[in-house]
Amino acid sequence: MDTLRIGEVAIDKPVILAPMAGVTDLAFRTLCKSMGCGMTITEMISAKGLYYNDAKTAELLKIKSEEKPVSAQIFGSDPDIMAWAANWMNKQPHELLDINMGCPTPKIVKNGDGSALMKNPKLAGDVIRAVVKASEKPITVKIRAGWDANTINAVEMAKIAEESGAKAITVHGRTREQFYSGKADWSIIKEVKNAVHIPVIGNGDIFEASDAVDMINKTGCDGVMVARGARGNPWIFRDINSLLKNGHAARQLEKEEVKAVFIKHLSLAMAEKGEWVAIKEMRKHAAWYTKGFPGSARLRHKMNHAESAEEMISLIEYALN
Repeated sequence: MDTLRIGEVAIDKPVILAPMAGVTDLAFRTLCKSMGCGMTITEMISAKGLYYNDAKTAELLKIKSEEKPVSAQIFGSDPDIMAWAANWMNKQPHELLDINMGCPTPKIVKNGDGSALMKNPKLAGDVIRAVVKASEKPITVKIRAGWDANTINAVEMAKIAEESGAKAITVHGRTREQFYSGKADWSIIKEVKNAVHIPVIGNGDIFEASDAVDMINKTGCDGVMVARGARGNPWIFRDINSLLKNGHAARQLEKEEVKAVFIKHLSLAMAEKGEWVAIKEMRKHAAWYTKGFPGSARLRHKMNHAESAEEMISLIEYALN
């Protein structure tokens, strides 16, 4: 694929790591970047959290130079507060600012944020215009196919985003009501691509390299965004790049190499959060890294009781021998 350009930002490898709450922290983003990810995105950040000076919210904005280019993702439905957040974030080191209009979780939706904005295109346009006006950085928007099967309005939302000044749009091919169940409808991504002139990034059901190539071929999208497919499998970016560039997938990692990636991930997490917090947060990652291996259920149980990095590494070494 050609270099993806969003405003003045060039993404040499248009294969992007999706923001995932509790997953795409600085350690995981840095790891994925080292594996060939073209751009990372922060975990979703509350505009109200920034406005009210919430310490945990600001912590999500920690970025390292080696993961650049980076997009920061914010959510909210109050145009004034979203504009304030965009202005405040002008001083931060990310290159792009993404507006989340796709998160399906009840605690986000009940406040009118995330994918709830799919039900209110006028307000969505007001939010985008306010953020574009306040931001010195290119604005992108992430949406879903629609709220439910009866209200598929991704094309309408994409046109509003473009008219409101957004420089790119990401489309997840599921409705809010689907959450992450069923199959993503890639035809929606194709419809959006045919309807707007800004870059379109496809998202949904990319679990291996061939899925990314299929999405590109079927939709004509300008880039792909990988979410759950990267959990326990950060080398998926290496695989996608290899298939796109060389026409064949990279060789599978040996168990020793998987172990080395896990240890690197753990080390990055400890450097950022200290050993105890890193251990607790790496438990879910350990389950993803070892999924499908013999005895993985028993391993997960032991990992949940690990009290040191040394113990966690020993368990991984045992599982992958």
